[in-house]
Amino acid sequence: MNWSIDFAPLLPGPFFWCAGVIALALVAVLIFRRSRGAWLRGLALAALLLALANPTLREESRDSLANVVIAVEDQSSSQALSNRPEQMRAIRADLEAKLAAIPNLEVKWVSAVRPVDGTGTGTNLFGELNKALISTPPDRLAGVIMLTDGQVHDVPKAAASLGFDAPVHALLTGAPGEFDRRLEVLKSPRFGIVGQTREIEVAVREAGRKSKPGEPVTLRIRREGQPDETRRTEINRPVKLSMPFPHSGTNIVEVELDTAPSELTPANNRVVISAEGVRENLRVLLVSGEPHAGERVWRNLLKSDAAVDLVHFTILRPPEKQDGTPINQLSLIAFPTRELFSEKIKEFDLIIFDRYQHRGILQMLYYDNIARYVDSHGGALLIAAGDDYAGNLSLYRTPLAPVLPAGPTGRVIETPFKATLTLDGSKHPVTRGLPGAGGLTSATGDVPTWGRWLRQVEVRPDRGKIILKGAEDQPLLVLDRKGKGRVALLTSDHAWLWARGYDGGGPHTDLLRRLSHWLMKEPDLEEERLIASTKGMKVTIERRSMEDRVGPVTISGPGGETTEIALENAGAGIWRATIDAKLPGLYKAQTRIASSNSGGQLTAVAHAGVEDAREMSEVTATDEKLKPLLEATGGGTFWTRPTGLLAGANVSAVELPRISMLSSAKVLAGSGWMGLKDREAYVTRGVKLTPMFTGLVALAALLALMALAWWREGK
Repeated sequence: MNWSIDFAPLLPGPFFWCAGVIALALVAVLIFRRSRGAWLRGLALAALLLALANPTLREESRDSLANVVIAVEDQSSSQALSNRPEQMRAIRADLEAKLAAIPNLEVKWVSAVRPVDGTGTGTNLFGELNKALISTPPDRLAGVIMLTDGQVHDVPKAAASLGFDAPVHALLTGAPGEFDRRLEVLKSPRFGIVGQTREIEVAVREAGRKSKPGEPVTLRIRREGQPDETRRTEINRPVKLSMPFPHSGTNIVEVELDTAPSELTPANNRVVISAEGVRENLRVLLVSGEPHAGERVWRNLLKSDAAVDLVHFTILRPPEKQDGTPINQLSLIAFPTRELFSEKIKEFDLIIFDRYQHRGILQMLYYDNIARYVDSHGGALLIAAGDDYAGNLSLYRTPLAPVLPAGPTGRVIETPFKATLTLDGSKHPVTRGLPGAGGLTSATGDVPTWGRWLRQVEVRPDRGKIILKGAEDQPLLVLDRKGKGRVALLTSDHAWLWARGYDGGGPHTDLLRRLSHWLMKEPDLEEERLIASTKGMKVTIERRSMEDRVGPVTISGPGGETTEIALENAGAGIWRATIDAKLPGLYKAQTRIASSNSGGQLTAVAHAGVEDAREMSEVTATDEKLKPLLEATGGGTFWTRPTGLLAGANVSAVELPRISMLSSAKVLAGSGWMGLKDREAYVTRGVKLTPMFTGLVALAALLALMALAWWREGK
């Protein structure tokens, strides 16, 4: 039960207070004049005012509500270092026992864990605290206790922004004066041109004790496809390193610092710099013979590719054409044969002949230049042939013949047919997974869903891989590696039917774009390729190959250990396996190509573990970041590692301050103790109101006092 007195004046407030002032003035006058019965008259006026004030005895039935304390437990990466996990468990056990001994106290435990998907960075204790405050009434919050190493990255600037009036305390893991070194990336590129080198800059930092001036430290640099490099430097001195970009996509460089004696952790002694490799615009020369319906398909495809610079010529007026038009009235540009095929031929990444016939426009010397451009200089050649390839003016009857993978028989097949994948085509990256392919007709009976073509040149394959077949199972698309370069022969000029939607159309964009980029040596379209990828601490190795079987893959981890794994077939031309990484860091996968044509070794690298540079940039325990805010709330910071002779005997030993409940104190922390605010919160179950000076009681008291006053004056 709880009793209190309430007042509900019978007069409006201003009138009541005016009456009180008048009564006080009258009593003062009577006392000043020393009138008989002045005090009795004053008591009578006071009784009248008390009756007008209408006092009421308020009797409440209350249920007390428990105080709430929120304990925020830091479970970030830095809390897993050294002996902190054992220390944290001991702190929690001791704190739970002390809080449980306080009556009428409810404890909410909150764990601050960084998301494993890498969406968050750093230690964000106050963000987790705000989530817990949503379900906590502010008038019941007795305080907040944080279990952390002090490295918190979302500390509010002012205590008022917390949104509550209660102390915040911190119980610190670790120990004062810890020593640690780390690597800091000062400058790193986000991308680079394939084949070029960019510069990165790193420096070694240390916290705690200071090393001797000029003390050397050792860095180890690991790059893709290169042996490890060792560099010597000094603390706080910037070091510039080269970062090569051997291929498009993600390129990785790992820099590791040797661990120093008594260092807190080597976990932040390694940094991984990743940047995207971007290929320079590829130059393509497209030479079309007589204008035809498919010419625009090639032009539109290549012009729409942002990675391609296209130079296009169409032979509109062959030399033998005689129509009497004066030369000065012709608006056609002369074909710059010497400039293109002699002086600047090496500047092109791909040359395409689209329905082109040898009509004397190009001299035989230029065809020989193109053949050397492919064989010796690593160029690419694509022949998109129609019936022109079967005649006497065929490009096969020029010095280009040694680099072409198939020769014409002279026959042109004019009948509707559907292109189908061969066994090699189901594995080759140019045609693997083409929409509507349907599978291998000869093996499964699946029929492609794309449209038909109407004409094809019959050829006799000499070498290369046939990845598409057409009419009468004749080679439709033949790919070949010639010397350092690549050659493709498409034996039909009806790919444009797919673009026009004839008979349902087909994936002409996918096919022709993949074909042109394979010729230009796009890494993603290599037949033999090893890919390493990671998700968290899982490493996935994928091998793409034209071979029927692939060998094991050797994986080298960051600690120097080597593991050999076998890959399982995951589809046509794809083998895959996934392993669990033991340590975060750079993993290198290597395997040998069994094919005698390619030879050599495949290598791939990937970094396992979620990187959080902000979390691991500072790992030594500190009270500096939290102290200003905690003191503003009335709380304090407390080191939990015991001091004295037995401080180092038990790594899990802790020493927590005494905890007290205080109701009105402003300072809630001191040497060896910390306080929680007793909110004295309650919920009212019932209320009983009893008038104290109304009715007959008030009237009797008023009449008695007035009678006494008259009696005293009458004497």
